[in-house]
This record gives sequence, C-alpha cells and structure tokens, in this order.
Amino acid sequence: MPNRSTDMLFQLIKSLEKGEKRNFKLYVKRNASGEDLKIVQLFDALDKMKDYDEGQLLQKNPGIKKQQLSNIKAHLYRELLSSLRLIQQADNIDMYAHEQLDFARILYNKGLYLQSLKLLEKLKETAATQQQHAYQLLAIQFEKKIESMHITRSMENRAEALSAESDAVHQQLYLTGKLSNLALELYSWYIQNGHARDKRDVHAVKVFFESNLPACNAAQLGFYEKLYLYQSYCWYGFILQDLLMYYRYTQKWVSLFEENEYMKRIETGQYIRGMHNLLGAQFNLNNFEKFNEYLTRFEAFATSTLGNINDNVRIQTFVYLNTARINKHFLEGTFTEGLLLVPEIIQHLEEYRLHLDRHRTLVFYYKIACLYFGSGDNEQAIDYLNKIINWKVDLRTDLQCYARLLHLIAHYELGNDSLLEYLIKSVYRFMAKMKNLSTVEEEIFKFIRKSFSLSPQKLLPAFKSLKEKLEQLEGHPLESRSFMYLDIIGWLESKIEGVPVQEVRRKKFLQGRKTPASLKHKNNSVYKTNNDAQ
Repeated sequence: MPNRSTDMLFQLIKSLEKGEKRNFKLYVKRNASGEDLKIVQLFDALDKMKDYDEGQLLQKNPGIKKQQLSNIKAHLYRELLSSLRLIQQADNIDMYAHEQLDFARILYNKGLYLQSLKLLEKLKETAATQQQHAYQLLAIQFEKKIESMHITRSMENRAEALSAESDAVHQQLYLTGKLSNLALELYSWYIQNGHARDKRDVHAVKVFFESNLPACNAAQLGFYEKLYLYQSYCWYGFILQDLLMYYRYTQKWVSLFEENEYMKRIETGQYIRGMHNLLGAQFNLNNFEKFNEYLTRFEAFATSTLGNINDNVRIQTFVYLNTARINKHFLEGTFTEGLLLVPEIIQHLEEYRLHLDRHRTLVFYYKIACLYFGSGDNEQAIDYLNKIINWKVDLRTDLQCYARLLHLIAHYELGNDSLLEYLIKSVYRFMAKMKNLSTVEEEIFKFIRKSFSLSPQKLLPAFKSLKEKLEQLEGHPLESRSFMYLDIIGWLESKIEGVPVQEVRRKKFLQGRKTPASLKHKNNSVYKTNNDAQ
C-alpha cells in the first residue's frame, strides 16, 4: 500500500474537479498581485504531482524559496477555500444558515435592528423546518442580544416568547447531544473491538448502554433524536450479535429518511450509512429477497443526481455499494463471478486513497481475500490477507485475528507444511493476546495440529467430527461471531464432499430459495464479516 500524503493543501488540490480548478484561476485573476501569481505557480506545480514531495517541488520551482513555502501554501489554502465557497450548492442548509447569520450581523452593525430581526426570524423558521436546531438557537441568541440592548418594540411579550423558544431548543439539543454521544461511543467501541468477545464484554456494553440511554418518549422525538436513538440500538444490537435487533433498528433508520424525504439531501451520508447497515442486516439474516430489493434501490441512488452531489457522497456510495455487491456473491455462492468486481474496486481504492480511512480499505482486502478463498485461489487470498496482517494493529483487532486465521487455513489448503507449525503458534498467540480465542477457534487449532499425524483414511472422519462439534456451537451467542467472519462450516463441508467452497455455498443458496420463509433466518453463515457495520 503506498504511503498516504498528509499534506492538507495537496489533498485539497487533488480533490478538485476541472470546473473547480477553472473557477479558482478566475477567482485569483480578479485581484492578481505578485503573491497571487506565486500561489498560482504553486497550485499548478502541486496539481501535476502524483505524490507530495517537497524536495522535488522546490527543485522544479526555483521561484519559490523554501523559507517562503509555508506562507504561500497557507495563502493558497485560504484562497482555494474561498473560491470553493462561492460555487457551493445554494440549497446547502449549513452554508445558507451561516450566510444569513453573516447578513444579520452586517445589518445589525449598520444599526438596522428591525431588518436584522426580520432576517433572523426567517432563518429560525427555515432552521426549524429542516431540523437544524443549532442554527435555530444561534438565531435566537442573536435576537435576545438585540432585544436586550435596544428597544425595538418588534412585538409584545418578546422576552417571554424568546425565553420559551430558547428553553425548547436547548432541550432538543440536549437530548440530541446525549443520544449522538451514545451512538458515537458504541460505534467507537465496535471499531476498536468488533463484537462482544466474552461475558465481561457483554456486561460492560449493557451497563454502558443502559446507564447512558436518556429517558425519552419516542413519539415526541424530532428527526435527529430518532436518528441517533436508532443508531444507538443498531450498534448495541450488533455488538451483542442480536441480529434481529440490529435489523429492526437499521430498518427504522432507513424508514426515518423515507418518511422525511427532504432530509436525504441534508443528511445524505447518514442515509447512505443507513442503507448500508440495512443491507448488512439482511445479509446476516440471509434475507435474500429484501437484500436484493434494497440493493436495487441503492444502485438507483448511486446513479441519481443526489448520489453524485459531491465527492464525499460518491466515495461513500462506492464503498458501501461495492460492499453489498460482494456480499451478494457470498449469499449466492458465486465467488468466481464476484472476482470480476475486484479490478474496479482496486482502481477506486487507489483513486480515493487520500480520502478513504484504513478501516474501509482493510474491509475490502478481507472481502476480496474471501472471494479468492471461496473460489479456490488460495495464493491470491494469501496476498490480500498479508496486506491486512502487515498493517499496524491499531484498530479492528477482530479483523486482524480472523485475517490471520483465514491466512492459516489458506496455507493449510496449499499444503505448506513447513510454514504451518510456525503459523499455528503465531496465530494462536496473537488471538490469545487480543482476547479473541473462543471455543470455535480452539477446536480449529486442535484439528490442524492433529491433522499432521493423520493418515488420509482418518482425515475425512476428522473433518466430519470437527463439523459436528462446530455445528453444536453455531447458535451460542458468544461463539456465533466466529461463524460470521469465516464460513468454517462451508469449508469443512467442501473438504468432506471434495468440492470447492463456492459449490457448497451455491448449493445451500439454491436450497434456501426453496425453503419456506419462516425457516430462512436459521443461522447459515457465509463470510459475514462483521466489519460490514459502519
């Protein structure tokens, strides 16, 4: 993986579209000066670079001295943001609200108090309609300041009305803050640890959730309070592997946007994440019909105007849509067909490398490795697993653990006996250190160790015996996480039947399509990498 540039100016320039670059040049030329000519020179130089290299930059641009570079870069950064500010969407509520507050301040400074109040009143109405309570409060605070310093006589009982408005908005913001804090901290716990690993984890998460969930009447909540409440329950259920709770609240999350269509434009990223998690929940429950229905909706969104409104939305859509597309191949057992997605995904990972966080990149590597493993290409699977294993362990320790376990199994499949003894010890130590060893993993390690001394005639009964043991553990809450990362049962069946893993998965999928709907939620895991939840 190439090193990521940490230079903020370089990242900003690389994120610009052609029209934005052209607008910047026109913006600078309006008030050109000697320093402006230098920022244009620096802009052009950085625009041509593939990776940021300060030494190369100074060498190729002798007109820019090293001691000047820091100031010129700071000036260019400010001018770029100013030029972008002028061409951003007029219907962006955040920018509109800031602009109206600026206008109100200008009118106030001119002594035009009534005009300022009129503008603030309009801003309050818009902010309330679009659930932007923070801006509503800023407008109220400004109104209170004007009324306390000047006799405007704008209306009777003005003080009482403003106080009541202020109290109501403060209460909404307080509840929103509490719920958003809870959702964020649960999500952070998941990113660091994955699922609850033992009873201690379960107890700690339950205590944290119950002690931080504020008392509230769901029927009286506004959009944001409901959104963060649903997210809190979503992460809570997912951490505890309560997949029905996870499904129920991801459905509420998406339905909230369907009931408030205008919020899709205001909170597009939250809508995308909701769709992603709902697809993940349906995937985990093998709800293929609903999964396909929402995947079709998501693909339609990806080609819509809203789905391409800015880089952030396009990147999020790329990540979550391709995650769902890979998951569809896992569900259907069409691993080889799924590999056709890989070149385009890798191309976009490189294109977006300055914007994507490592977590999402690691998730793609793991999923791609699972596609290769399921299709029987263990060498390619190992290549992608090495990309995860060789990354510094600072998040998603669960993903690191199961990447190592799948890496071990892939080497076992290749018959790399000289490596296996070392890998067994190494992976076992790592998973123990990360507190990621459950009974399922213990049984797998025992089997692989024992298999070295088994004759070919005894190997098949050993596979069957391991499969029977693991099937008894599938429904256990603290063991199910292992089956969600690895289709270990599918692998064992492939060894017993002497066919590739994808044939086992395909057969199960086709049988499942004939199964009554009431039986379809029975756990039938496929590489359900819990890293899907974001």
